[in-house]
Amino acid sequence: MAISRAQLLKELLPGLNALFGLEYAQYGQEHKEIYDTETSERSFEEETKLSGFSAAPVKNEGSAIAYDNGQEAWTARYNHETIALGFSLTEEAIEDNLYDSLSARYTKALARAMSYTKQVKAAAVLNNGFSSSYVGGDGVALFSASHPLVSGGTNSNIPSTAADLNETSLENAVIQISLWTDERGLLIAAKPKKLVVPPQLQFVSTRLLETELRVGTTDNDINAIKNNGSIPDGYCVNHFLTDTNAWFLTTDVPNGMKHFVRTPLSNSMDGDFDTGNVRYKSRERYSFGWSDPLGMFGSAGA
Repeated sequence: MAISRAQLLKELLPGLNALFGLEYAQYGQEHKEIYDTETSERSFEEETKLSGFSAAPVKNEGSAIAYDNGQEAWTARYNHETIALGFSLTEEAIEDNLYDSLSARYTKALARAMSYTKQVKAAAVLNNGFSSSYVGGDGVALFSASHPLVSGGTNSNIPSTAADLNETSLENAVIQISLWTDERGLLIAAKPKKLVVPPQLQFVSTRLLETELRVGTTDNDINAIKNNGSIPDGYCVNHFLTDTNAWFLTTDVPNGMKHFVRTPLSNSMDGDFDTGNVRYKSRERYSFGWSDPLGMFGSAGA
């Protein structure tokens, strides 16, 4: 439906001092704190995890050498979505000098809506990350205690006991990440990089990562998390997380959280011959997801 003069009556009358409501500030590209961005030239992308070899056995004198087999473990798939939104102005609204005042304002509003949508979709991967209704290439949720391994074991990227964000739970997460293995049970020397929290946990995060001494104790102990550089990139707030108790850690495991850009954001406009209306459109195509779930650690809170 086109925006007509009936919807903009006040702007046709003298004495209007200001138009407001479309100039609110917006949060930045917060998905960049979580995802690695790559371009895509296909309708979808797939990434396959490979299994290496197990630890080498002892070769007894005179016996044959042991041979091992490499194989594919599983495949993650990214299906790109097209995101588009537009508006149009009637020919009469344009004739009555509303074009200049409205086109600039509403094109900015259009950009804001597109940006907001992207952040919601990016955060949805984490918001749904504990649900068995949203599984990855290995057949389980992003955050799970049972990520299967070719060796028959499992990796867990959630706490052994559900826990809110505090000194103990954060230290346990750092330890747990350091004990992850590859598909054949070999340690992979993974480390956390950044703490990702909702707005409700930003002050807790500051106290945990930026104070010199331990938080909430009368002891004169150092803050081991800060002193050891356990979370080297600090923390960031994601305002689109829906669980006020959930918290997450990005890790240095490669090919973890991925954002594929199939078509960058583009804007266009054209005129409709039959009506004389002018139409504006914004469009982009992308996907958010994960390949290796060890790229992220998550806790849903207690």
